[in-house]
Amino acid sequence: MLKHYPNAFRDTELKTLLDRQGIRTLTILGAMSHVCIDATVRAAVDLGYDVTVVHDAIATRDLEFNGTDVPAKQVHAAYMAALSFAYATVVSTDESLER
Repeated sequence: MLKHYPNAFRDTELKTLLDRQGIRTLTILGAMSHVCIDATVRAAVDLGYDVTVVHDAIATRDLEFNGTDVPAKQVHAAYMAALSFAYATVVSTDESLER
């Protein structure tokens, strides 16, 4: 599946493929916690999926906003905190494997 937007559901067949298989629970990991992970998790929850995010299996990078440098570690922590507050269960790789 090819995607062109941060949200993996936008203009893709992802929802159709998951629904066809009766999949309602997703585990999300990958790159750019502040872009693709955030957009996809929020969309998945809005579509009714139960979402788990594996926080230590996600990468990000340093950002800058309005003259303030934000280290990747802080970017990642802020996004994981926001997702765990209202969208997903956020766990470590070890916790995910134990489930």
